[in-house]
Amino acid sequence: MKYQLIVHILDNKPVKQIIEVRGWLRTKRDSARMSFLDINDGSCLTGLQIIAEEKLQNYDEIRALTTGSSLRVLGKLVHSPAKEQEMELVADEIEIYGTAAAETYPLQKKRHSFEFLREINHLRPRTNSLGAMARIRSSLSHAVYCFFQERDFFQIHTPVITTSDCEGAGEMFSVTSLNLDKLPRQNGKIDFNRDFFGCPASLTVSGQLEAEAYALALGRVYTFGPTFRAENSHTSRHLAEFWMLEPEMAFFDLNDDMDLAEELIKHLISHGLTNCREDLDLFARFIDKNLYDRLNSVLENNFTRIDYTEAVDQLCQSDQQFTYPVTWGVDLQSEHERYLTEKIYKRPVIVNNYPKTIKPFYMRVNDDEKTVAAMDILMPGIGEIIGGSQREERLDILKSRMQETGVNPDDYEWYLDLRRYGTTPHSGFGLGFERMIQFITGMANIRDVIPFPRTPGGG
Repeated sequence: MKYQLIVHILDNKPVKQIIEVRGWLRTKRDSARMSFLDINDGSCLTGLQIIAEEKLQNYDEIRALTTGSSLRVLGKLVHSPAKEQEMELVADEIEIYGTAAAETYPLQKKRHSFEFLREINHLRPRTNSLGAMARIRSSLSHAVYCFFQERDFFQIHTPVITTSDCEGAGEMFSVTSLNLDKLPRQNGKIDFNRDFFGCPASLTVSGQLEAEAYALALGRVYTFGPTFRAENSHTSRHLAEFWMLEPEMAFFDLNDDMDLAEELIKHLISHGLTNCREDLDLFARFIDKNLYDRLNSVLENNFTRIDYTEAVDQLCQSDQQFTYPVTWGVDLQSEHERYLTEKIYKRPVIVNNYPKTIKPFYMRVNDDEKTVAAMDILMPGIGEIIGGSQREERLDILKSRMQETGVNPDDYEWYLDLRRYGTTPHSGFGLGFERMIQFITGMANIRDVIPFPRTPGGG
């Protein structure tokens, strides 16, 4: 039972209600004839104080308990005389499920660094910060489903194993059933005809292409699941396995795409402020003192929308010395993105119409034939959080772009069929779910907003 629900039950009712709670011991304080146990079942940030009196049959075992032990408590819930808590539970019975040896249990009563907690991923959700993170992540995930359900989107489940490289970057994890110690070869090359799928296969970097197929049949769809990038990056913004939210919409142009993306971000922030307040308070106290001001500022202001060319001009005219020089035609780096959002505009920025040479083949070529109808949403403190575009719906131009970018059209006949049969303007985008959680909580490292981070050289 959630402790906050217990509070609701007691409103205007007698306080001698017998209840049962189960949880883990956070702290314990002993006096002459009783012990005060603070336990938490993980349902919320606040724990419940248990009064264990010496009349209990197993009182000696209770006094020997240490942090991390698991308990079942049966007793009377009463109003607490202490100012810091509304109620406490006077135990009639305490059953000990499991103990935790103080000599080896790593989560003692002190603040631990996030770096240390990453070394014990299996235990870190028992801490206040990572427990709060898990609850916020769960709530925001639910908010994603509600957002699209209310707008008549259909959820589809796209493959995790794929034979196509959506982004064309080649940074993919191979999937094979072949014996790596005895690889079959033909003419000196690996014979993938003898592999499970009869051809090379990889973990997906995006469900976009498959989502397009369903958008061009159902109108509005989205996919929400894990994606994988074999990018050897050790920054605080990158993971090898992460969750991507990808809606695809038929009959949407780039402006429609940007409107929906901005609406989604504001919806998730609003949901977090409304439904995760207790957990967010923890991050506002210890992680980001300006958390609420920052989040409310996003809700109260429209995102700035600028053309890529204008963004480059703004950066070039600034006095800032960037590590990576800015010229038209280069991809914006994190330092450029943050300068635009934090120094120039001081709010989220949507940069659109990028040079086609730095974008994938599927983005719609603009009339100038130099740029594509692409957009990135940049957030203060994070940088890029959403990337999207209007998709190229013209068959001849799409085939030409494939050839320009080194993509073999023969490998994408099914994708080209979507343009051959009833093609229509359509758009979509991808939101990095972990970066969204980073922004809402103020957490600096993306490895601390996913339960089990996968990074180069790590598990």
